[in-house]
Amino acid sequence: MNSISANLNLMIKACEKASKVIIRDFGELENLQVSRKGPKDFVTKTDKRVEKILIEELDKTKKDYSFITEETGKIINKRKNIFWIIDPIDGTSNFLHGVPHFAISIALQKDDEIIIGLIVDPVKNEIFYAEKNNGSFINNNRIRVSNKSSLEECLFASNNDGIKNIHPNLNLRNTGCAALDLAYVGCGRFDGYFHNKINLWDVAAGKIIIEEAGGKVNNINEFKKKIDIRAANPNIYEKMLDKLEKF
Repeated sequence: MNSISANLNLMIKACEKASKVIIRDFGELENLQVSRKGPKDFVTKTDKRVEKILIEELDKTKKDYSFITEETGKIINKRKNIFWIIDPIDGTSNFLHGVPHFAISIALQKDDEIIIGLIVDPVKNEIFYAEKNNGSFINNNRIRVSNKSSLEECLFASNNDGIKNIHPNLNLRNTGCAALDLAYVGCGRFDGYFHNKINLWDVAAGKIIIEEAGGKVNNINEFKKKIDIRAANPNIYEKMLDKLEKF
């Protein structure tokens, strides 16, 4: 394994523990799809349980770090300049319907700068991570963004709004999981990603993974409640922005 920091190691261990719960609950979903009550309450409970595990695990050795999380919101501890940013299950709608495409996303932000990002796909057993100035990896293998320069050859990801509103000539996917879309830009599976009015916890880890893999991402400001994110390989970043002028 390439050398990683104690903080990233802690994040990976926390995700390993949380993944066990996610996999177990995902296996249970099949029985719930046909039940009268349906799976929605069950998935909300999984989301909360996973977040609780992540907070507890990270808190064990870093008691003074603060948190920004999807379910709980802000938890301010002694260190007000360092935040764990957590999305326990990004892609809950996929999870809910038994579609195996979702991820745990954790970032570490210090003094308004994201310094570590981790995106874990528990079903496909893929772990994407990056630390500032240390490159991006999937399961210990170095990753780079794609080097395509023609938009016609590119594959982009967005959400429903992006697909409805964008130039029909772009080849687009809506996978329902922003964290994995960004991770996929980082490893060259997708060439670009754009999404309006998205939350910080959906994109914080992906931002550093793409940047450390040689890609470009616009500035995302923590205090903006909703973020318009743009990410791509550097050859097509500006071309993509041109296409998104009215979006």
